[in-house]
Amino acid sequence: MGPDRALRRVNPAGVPRIPDGPGSAEDSLPAPVLRLDAVRLLSLDAHGRALNWISWQDAACLYAREAVAWTLGDPCLRIRGGTCRHTGERSLLDLHPIIAARGHVRPQALDPTPALTNAALFARDQSLCMYCGKHFSRQLLTRDHVVPLSRGGRDTWENVVCACFHCNSRKGGRTPQQASMPLLAIPYRPSWIEHLILSNRNILADQMAFLRSHLPKRSPRSIA
Repeated sequence: MGPDRALRRVNPAGVPRIPDGPGSAEDSLPAPVLRLDAVRLLSLDAHGRALNWISWQDAACLYAREAVAWTLGDPCLRIRGGTCRHTGERSLLDLHPIIAARGHVRPQALDPTPALTNAALFARDQSLCMYCGKHFSRQLLTRDHVVPLSRGGRDTWENVVCACFHCNSRKGGRTPQQASMPLLAIPYRPSWIEHLILSNRNILADQMAFLRSHLPKRSPRSIA
């Protein structure tokens, strides 16, 4: 099976259907086209708890194994298969943006701690230096330990912030108080839902609506 070669980015009205082929009325939609390798579908367990982003290939396998319990949202991607020898019809599979798989997860996996990577950290802090407040490209950012490792600090979400090279060098092995460099925001561990939002730049409208409805009621920072 292979996917149709176009997937259109969502607009405020929702997720447009994918063109079925050349000459269809929807070929003229002005929305930009997403690369297929950028498409991620939201995987849930049968109880509606968000698990992770999955590729369209993995999603198609769930459909083929009849392991999909239920779905949310209008189909966002159409997969075309082979042609039936007896009927001459080509198989089609419409994938939904949110897919709940049969079964359930273990209690300890309901709200796992997101992996602390520089990419995830920079996304949490929106690529802003938490000392000078300026925006920088990823190549010009560093991971700063609020309480330095040399002073017993730990490499955890609650002790790291995004910092530019200049501020990180100026702070050195001191705490923000010792360096007279107050933090602009308190570091925090993102919830799993916040992590899912931060880790995907191409979230579809139905997916974002679902994730926002499951954000912690008192999130330390809002997600833009």
